[in-house]
Amino acid sequence: MKVKSYMNPSKILPPRTNPFAHWSRHIIEAMSLPFALFISVPLLILVSSVPISQILGQIGAPEVIQAIMISLKTTSISLILTIAFGTPLAYLMAKHQFPLKRVLDAIIDLPTVLPPLVAGVALLLTFGRNGFIGSWLARIGINVAFTQAAVVMAQLFIATPFYIRAASLGFSTIDPELEQACQLDGANRWQTFIHLTFPLSRQALISGGVMSWARSLGEFGATIMFAGNYPGRTQTMPLAVYLGFEMDIHQALTLSVILVGLSFLSLLAIKWILFQPIQVLTSSK
Repeated sequence: MKVKSYMNPSKILPPRTNPFAHWSRHIIEAMSLPFALFISVPLLILVSSVPISQILGQIGAPEVIQAIMISLKTTSISLILTIAFGTPLAYLMAKHQFPLKRVLDAIIDLPTVLPPLVAGVALLLTFGRNGFIGSWLARIGINVAFTQAAVVMAQLFIATPFYIRAASLGFSTIDPELEQACQLDGANRWQTFIHLTFPLSRQALISGGVMSWARSLGEFGATIMFAGNYPGRTQTMPLAVYLGFEMDIHQALTLSVILVGLSFLSLLAIKWILFQPIQVLTSSK
């Protein structure tokens, strides 16, 4: 049985177009432009205000070299400690349920919203010479405050939550059935983590590590409160910029440009890592 169609193909109307669709895109672009300019223009002015000759002339100054070396040394140590102790905590938060988990989750994120100066005061009251733990350490001859160890601890306190958050999100995206299947095939928990969990969450771990390192590089408030601003001992690049505005403006501008460049390259690395395809290597028998 044939069904007769009474629709005339020649009378089919074309799809209606929204006359405001074209203008809505331009409105969104116009509304986005002010904030994009607000962020980019000051940074461009800062970078363009320092000629290359000035950077090359100032980068050889002893104070600049000391600040750069202390920053690279302390941030490298803090990154290693962040990965070593932050990864188990991130895995715990992503894969296990336990009482007061939300409270612990809020405490881990708290340093990211606290004023860094408050974090420095908290560290000083805890690990200072007369602090709750520092007084006990002082009895055995260990002084933490106003040393490079204090710089590392300040960076850990402020920057580690960024790594834990990224790593936890990476671990939580892995299907638990995949890990269970791996363990049913004879792998223990450590082998499952090395051969399955880590490759699948590698991008999140690397991007979190880079973000944590970049945040440590720019840490100022907690460091100056807990470690002080002693050239050649605890003066990192942000602290040298702060002191340079009172003593040598050219030195401060040079270090500011270096910090902007390193931070920008770090963020570019994160963007590149996040858009790389994930490949899990499997061995064939």
